[in-house]
Amino acid sequence: MAPTPARTAALLANLATVASHIAAANPTHRAVRLLLVSKLKPPSDILALHTPSPTNPNPPSHFGENYVQELASKAAALPQSINWHFIGALQSNKCKTLAHIPNLFCVASVDSARTADALNKARKAFIEAQAKEANTTSDIPSSPLRLGIYIQVNTSGEASKSGVTPPAALELATHVRDACPALRLAGFMTIGAIARSQAAAAGEENEDFITLRKVRDDVAAALDIPVQELELSMGMSGDFEAAIALGSDEVRVGSAIFGARPPKGEAAKTSAAEGAA
Repeated sequence: MAPTPARTAALLANLATVASHIAAANPTHRAVRLLLVSKLKPPSDILALHTPSPTNPNPPSHFGENYVQELASKAAALPQSINWHFIGALQSNKCKTLAHIPNLFCVASVDSARTADALNKARKAFIEAQAKEANTTSDIPSSPLRLGIYIQVNTSGEASKSGVTPPAALELATHVRDACPALRLAGFMTIGAIARSQAAAAGEENEDFITLRKVRDDVAAALDIPVQELELSMGMSGDFEAAIALGSDEVRVGSAIFGARPPKGEAAKTSAAEGAA
């Protein structure tokens, strides 16, 4: 699984470039989380970026995956110091596998009460099992193991995109807060339209980002939650600078650091070979 020196150097150079662009887009030095989207990339790439070194003294710890089994496999093989984010479409029958990953930081693609309920049930069972193993009592609402979630909002209205409509976000947020004690409402996420992303890269304000910010502000007001407690996860490799300018708290960057992704089948063979090495 050990990364080659050449690959490590290339990844760290890309990371430094992205970090410099984030800093330039963020003159007030507001906290912005860089989420490295490592889907279909081998564990060695993640290890290269996460391992401290003289040239990488503060390595990134937040990595995002789109497929449950890939995330579970990588989480089992890689250091527990990694904070994993699940950012793909999620089926209810996969929630148990996902929620039982100890260092799962966040699920960023919750778009229905059914999914929220399944995650809540599975995470509650996980918290209770951990408490039993440690011979302690589990106070679910105050547990540090509660799972952070973002509600995914379909800000562009495209049929091909997942997510609740902007008007439906409040109902789902209320459900998570009131009926899912093992979950923590962390904020809102959008993917948005490619055309709007391209326009943002050219200097225009992205309507999807403006919509998501309004959704967050409206939900915070309706639920009497401080705005700063509900994060915005918006912006990817092609438009993260524009997203930061409009208040994003987390940007999801994959290809700008890892390069183009291989076909899924080829990637799976590479990961399996590394895991067996």
